[in-house]
Amino acid sequence: MNKQLLLENIRGVLMRLEETIIFALMERAQFCVNAPVYEPGRFGAATGGESLLGYLLRETEQIHARMRRYTSPDEHPFFPAVLPEPILPALRFDESPLSGPAINHNQLLRKLYETEIIPCLCRPGDDAQYGSCAVTDVACLQVLSRRIHYGMFVAESKFRETPESFRETIRAGDTAELLRLITHPEIEERVLKRVELKARTYGRDFDGRAGQDRIQADAVVEIYRRWVMPLTKEIEVEYLLRHPR
Repeated sequence: MNKQLLLENIRGVLMRLEETIIFALMERAQFCVNAPVYEPGRFGAATGGESLLGYLLRETEQIHARMRRYTSPDEHPFFPAVLPEPILPALRFDESPLSGPAINHNQLLRKLYETEIIPCLCRPGDDAQYGSCAVTDVACLQVLSRRIHYGMFVAESKFRETPESFRETIRAGDTAELLRLITHPEIEERVLKRVELKARTYGRDFDGRAGQDRIQADAVVEIYRRWVMPLTKEIEVEYLLRHPR
């Protein structure tokens, strides 16, 4: 098996992403919800009809695409139709670790982020810090995207370990059974406890002042429980249903 698909390696990647996600959310949590950042056309014709976040995300992706970011199988753009060609020479991939087609759920992720995750994470209101807010939003969306789309690596690894347990279910198109096969509640609980511990530790105010934590650990756990883990499993199921078997 390709070493990228070994579950212990995948778990290592996901554990490191937990920290990147927590720090990105911590930066966003310092600002209010700031609804104007997400309103299409709010900041004039310069944004091309996009919201401020959409404009900055699109421009950022175009720069990153020139650095061949989206040639990597674990990176997925929010604006694939407008990406330029890389200016760096292509990397040579001896073997693609994924057997099925690429899946991109970034539009759903962005919608959930703007309408549900942000109100869960941030204080209500408007502090007018729109530019700083949009910069942190881009960082959050990019790392959340990488985390949920890593579900394709997880699904491929599980399939290769026990292909016969999946083939019949895939042929039957039984999404409920596939979801049952890939779900391990005890592992999910360990993930949530680990995320809570990290969020409490990294978000702590070490000056000892009460009520000054930089992020609410409960909010991070809720984001993982309600959105990150379900979206990851949704991608796993969709990937398996399209698997060439």
